Amino acid sequence: MLVIGLGPAGGAAAAAAAKRGLRVVAIEKKKEIGVPVQCAEFIPLPLARHAQAPGVLAQRISGMKSTLPSGAVTAAPFQGLMVDRAAFDQALAREAEESGAVLHVATRLAELSAADSTAVVRGARGALAIAYRLLIAADGPHSTVANRIGLPAFDTVNTRQYTVRLMKSSTDTDIWLSERYPGGYAWLFPKGEYANLGLGMDPRCRAAMKAPLDALHRQLPDEGRIGRAIRFRTGGAIPVGGLRKRLAVGNIVFAGDAAGLTHPITGAGIAAAIVSGERAGEAAHALLATGDEGALADYEADIRDQFEHTIARARERRRWLERAWREQALGSDAVQRRGWIAFEEYFREPVCA
Repeated sequence: MLVIGLGPAGGAAAAAAAKRGLRVVAIEKKKEIGVPVQCAEFIPLPLARHAQAPGVLAQRISGMKSTLPSGAVTAAPFQGLMVDRAAFDQALAREAEESGAVLHVATRLAELSAADSTAVVRGARGALAIAYRLLIAADGPHSTVANRIGLPAFDTVNTRQYTVRLMKSSTDTDIWLSERYPGGYAWLFPKGEYANLGLGMDPRCRAAMKAPLDALHRQLPDEGRIGRAIRFRTGGAIPVGGLRKRLAVGNIVFAGDAAGLTHPITGAGIAAAIVSGERAGEAAHALLATGDEGALADYEADIRDQFEHTIARARERRRWLERAWREQALGSDAVQRRGWIAFEEYFREPVCA
């Protein structure tokens, strides 16, 4: 079995398959797994078992404060953990390796022939040809695997983030909803002595992202909440178009961001990545070791049962917010309440109205 990508989905898939006795080769294009971090680094409580490795857990989160355009703030429970995302990904990869998977970092997919189930990967030692019985594509929102087999690219939101020192300890995340962040929102996620301050915006605003983030970065130090020095800068893309039409194409299975398993409103995707990765590894074992010809169809059905309804609602809410942006209505509290998960309007009002 070949795994492309060693983020949460790929690491979980490689570990699940290797633990069940499959021969697993996994590649990761980064020189160091999880670096650079392109994530706000929050995970929900059900993933706490994956935060036990040394250096992973940073702090606990108990609430969310959502600030509307008028300045009104709504507090809501929001249980979870802040982690060191690089250490998180590395712990998953280490689990896979200790279970028998062979990992190659700084290695890219160079060629893929789905027709005869062969791939050529290229790393520091040159090119390596791999014949696979099953390929798990866990290579993110800009999936090379999807591109090579002719699948359409995802719609994405661009993110930009600064890591800064936290001057006032907090167990709440802060969210800002505003016309200043069309197609997304701004956030402050406390992480022990530090915090992640960032925003996501429609890709059409990519060139204009620095100014609103810098404005927020100037405001919060004046309030005594964070320091002015920027420790790290990062950014990335988040898929917001919903699930792929097919999660299994022949003997290629998509998991995590490569499958579109990211919430189109919040951008949350780590939990779905872990679940889909583990389930993909289990399906690989069922197919390759026990001959269960329905294993990949079962994988697809299971993942859709768990995530499709939530993601579809979020996708429609995003489309509705895009219309509000065109109509210059994002400065309305009522509009933002309808488009954000902390408010009952998000769940109560008809999606397509």
